[in-house]
Amino acid sequence: MILFQLFISMLKIGAFAFGGGYAIIALLENEFVTKRGWIDHDEFMNVVAIAESTPGPIAINVATYIGYKLKGFLGATLATVGVCFPSFIIMYVVSLFYERFMEISLVMAAFRGVQICVIYLIASAAFKMLKKMKKTPRNIALFTVTFCGMTACTVFDFRISSIIFIFTAGVVGLSAFLINKKKKEAKK
Repeated sequence: MILFQLFISMLKIGAFAFGGGYAIIALLENEFVTKRGWIDHDEFMNVVAIAESTPGPIAINVATYIGYKLKGFLGATLATVGVCFPSFIIMYVVSLFYERFMEISLVMAAFRGVQICVIYLIASAAFKMLKKMKKTPRNIALFTVTFCGMTACTVFDFRISSIIFIFTAGVVGLSAFLINKKKKEAKK
């Protein structure tokens, strides 16, 4: 029964998750943390962090992890297929009729509406993560520096690869962890 629920949940998310990885985070959290309780919020945040820093789309990485956690290899396979299948079908159909499809004014209007929805989904996920972030001075400082740096890059049109942001954030996070670990060991 849980395999069926897992597949249907992923199929539903795959069918309605417009906007890519960051837009899908809010849907994933709602489905797996709030609605189903399959993982808790802290574990979800860790999964998202790992999914962002590993190759591949966030949705597929998270789906694979949750499926594996719940039902091993079969769960991971069903979850991954479930989240990918709707996109595959939609893209296949669109590719068959792309030029005629894009000439329809109603379709273009719908895509503009979806763009607004994607902005909301990304902002919603960001605000939820920010609200639940532990408000330590270090976390607030890291958030502020990251936010200001990314905003400056956007405003001044600096072309910095996201790989550099991910690598830098990973090094800073690992450094902060090691420093805290040494401080705790020194207190003992």
